[in-house]
Amino acid sequence: MNLHTAGHRRGVVAAPHAAAVEDGRAILAEGGNAIEAMIAMAASIAAVYPHMNHVGGDGFWLIREPSGRVRAIMGAGRAGAKATLQLYRDAGHHEIPSRGPLAALTVPGAVATWMLASEAAKAQVGKGTHAKLPLHVLFEAAIKHAREGYTVTPSQARLTVEKYAELETAPGFMQAFLVDGKAPEAGAKLKQTAFAATLEHLAQAGLEDFYRGDVGREIASDLERIGSPVTRADLEKYEARIAEPLSVQIQAGTLYNTPPPTQGLASLIMLALFDRLRVTQSESFEHIHGLVEATKRAFRVRDRFVTDPDQIDGNLNHFLSPPFLDAEAGKIDPRKAAPWPAPEARGDTVWMGAADASGLVVSYIQSIYWEFGSGCVLARTGVLMQNRGASFSLDPKALNALAPGRRPFHTLNPALAVLKDGRVIAYGTMGGDGQPQTQAAMFTRHVLFRQPLEQALDAPRWLLGRTWGSSVTNLRLESRFDGNLVDRLMAAGHDVAMLDEAYSDTMGHAGAVVLHSDGTLEGGHDPRADGGAAGI
Repeated sequence: MNLHTAGHRRGVVAAPHAAAVEDGRAILAEGGNAIEAMIAMAASIAAVYPHMNHVGGDGFWLIREPSGRVRAIMGAGRAGAKATLQLYRDAGHHEIPSRGPLAALTVPGAVATWMLASEAAKAQVGKGTHAKLPLHVLFEAAIKHAREGYTVTPSQARLTVEKYAELETAPGFMQAFLVDGKAPEAGAKLKQTAFAATLEHLAQAGLEDFYRGDVGREIASDLERIGSPVTRADLEKYEARIAEPLSVQIQAGTLYNTPPPTQGLASLIMLALFDRLRVTQSESFEHIHGLVEATKRAFRVRDRFVTDPDQIDGNLNHFLSPPFLDAEAGKIDPRKAAPWPAPEARGDTVWMGAADASGLVVSYIQSIYWEFGSGCVLARTGVLMQNRGASFSLDPKALNALAPGRRPFHTLNPALAVLKDGRVIAYGTMGGDGQPQTQAAMFTRHVLFRQPLEQALDAPRWLLGRTWGSSVTNLRLESRFDGNLVDRLMAAGHDVAMLDEAYSDTMGHAGAVVLHSDGTLEGGHDPRADGGAAGI
């Protein structure tokens, strides 16, 4: 599988798993548009990369239409009706468990976004795209992977071992993801038979059945049986929504990202602040230091204001206004690191991109939060439930306090940019708090400093945040950074920790697709992942 591809005229896709890439390319070859290719990839990657995502998780889209309009599809699942503070207190919890049935406390939102995306694909028929493909065509590859078996990746094998103690008691986990009671070796074959049957049923009955039909009934029955606070009524009333994306202007063009409850605001603030620093040299101290300091200022805003949009009083566009951004950029010391008491955040997610000749460009992210989510695999449907609700607080005064029907804070944020040079770029990554940082690293390298896309994705990366299990906040760098640059960062006051790895999963799995002004299409994906890019 190629990590980079260019010069295509009909379409291009990028994803962190080779099978999803090929399945998306096949839909483009079948005459499908970029949205249809993405729906196929979203189902496929749940079948072959289940430790990173599944249909029991949430999803967010940015879609740039041929007309130039950019829209967001928001699929943040709401907390179940029984997910009350009292439920957890009565169970003796001071914080929400990260695994098991009480971690599976939010409605899965991803499939609801597929419904709205499918409608958007249909609306594009006659606008330069081909006829809408039926679901059974879009799901064919995913069904085959799940039923006949998929190949376990090295990351799934490793994470099964590392997280076994957390996951072994989660209902359904051992039956779904172990072989004879042991973690599978990389290269082993695993099947998701119940999940294959669910996809096959949805292909015939329609996606709404996931919430309000037979599949929804089975999901609710299994959730009740294992003790999850999500009810049948929660599923029946759930809907994804269309939203206006957040946007900000920089010298290179217009940047777009998703609104709350995602951290899209932080991603935009970071790049807008860095744009104001007028850095001229890539890989310099000014480049890395500037982005790290912009991260600190953006995360302070995020952690004070981003929550369920129903709970936000006022308009967050203030934080994207030139006066606010100018003032914040002025607070960044070009030579010295600001103190940083960062909260711990983590997440396992997939970002995927697609674009086609009509001008459709899609940025999509799908997640179950931590690796393997809650660990709960529902017996009747094969759905692996997320643990996104573990990000709620049991403190009623907290910004993201738990309450039935509330949407949790999301690290997920797909990105898209419309540049003044005529290019449209969809880009993104997995990686919790690292998502905005990796987005910024890739964007500045490729767009501002004109590195080729494959070089920008390959280059060494950093992550500001806590090391798992440590109380020390630091700036982690891959081992390939120049020693003189590392010395300068340390001298400026950054608490640098060098990783042993030259390419670390800690730094996310980034990718991008590009629609060039001449109509050609380009795609690239991360050497740290198991995927690539392909086009026609």
